[in-house]
Amino acid sequence: MLNLYVFCDAAEKNPWYLQEEATISMIGIRDMHDMVFFYILLVFVFISYLLIIYIFQKNLLIRPKDLTHNTLLEIIWTIIPAIILILIAIPTFKLLYNLEEVLKPLITLKVEGNQWFWNYSIVDSLGINVEFSSYPKNSVNNGELRLLEVDNRVILPILTPIRVLVTASDVLHSWAIPSLGIKIDAIPGRINHTFLYLLREGVYYGQCSELCGLAHFNMPIVIEGVPTINYISWLFSFSDWKLSDFISIIKFFKVSLTDKRKIWTFDII
Repeated sequence: MLNLYVFCDAAEKNPWYLQEEATISMIGIRDMHDMVFFYILLVFVFISYLLIIYIFQKNLLIRPKDLTHNTLLEIIWTIIPAIILILIAIPTFKLLYNLEEVLKPLITLKVEGNQWFWNYSIVDSLGINVEFSSYPKNSVNNGELRLLEVDNRVILPILTPIRVLVTASDVLHSWAIPSLGIKIDAIPGRINHTFLYLLREGVYYGQCSELCGLAHFNMPIVIEGVPTINYISWLFSFSDWKLSDFISIIKFFKVSLTDKRKIWTFDII
């Protein structure tokens, strides 16, 4: 419960800012948001300043002939907005490129939207396959969130490259978790993909964000980020594997996660 209030991993009443980021992609989205807001604030202050001067300065003589067909003025109000758009466009393209980039994943999470629940399948590089469905909880315990809690959470390891494949079996859905920076459409007959890299432990809440029928509001999503050893223990709760399999999986994750690979970061400002 403390994690919920500290990291803001669920929706709050009257929020003033984005939810606390838990993935690299969400960090990039937050930085992009802050940068664009900065330019918006500059434009707002400048235009407000001009309006205030024009309204309250009675002795300010601005004649229409000084503004009409004024070459210098037209160059200024064309070049400055163009420069601002370029300053926004360059990091935007970089962010979009990085959001589409997929590193070599250790785990693949398959998500299938249905009316009105989610089917999940987790496949890792060792061929382990876990399938389950996630339905909203009818009754919640102390500390759980009404209309956001589910009977089966998706347990994923932190600091692990994860590929997410999203589709639907009936109508359009949208798999969205704000604190992870993910909002991806689930389309029947089509598979969309995204990349997930959890930076910290926590419980992350989301909901279907595409109007999908009568019980659209009743399709919550809950992702729980845990250490690798806890994730492996959770996997073994689905099957009767031997201790030797457990040890081999631990060694596999240890070698794979310590392997020196490209570090995926955003530096957009």
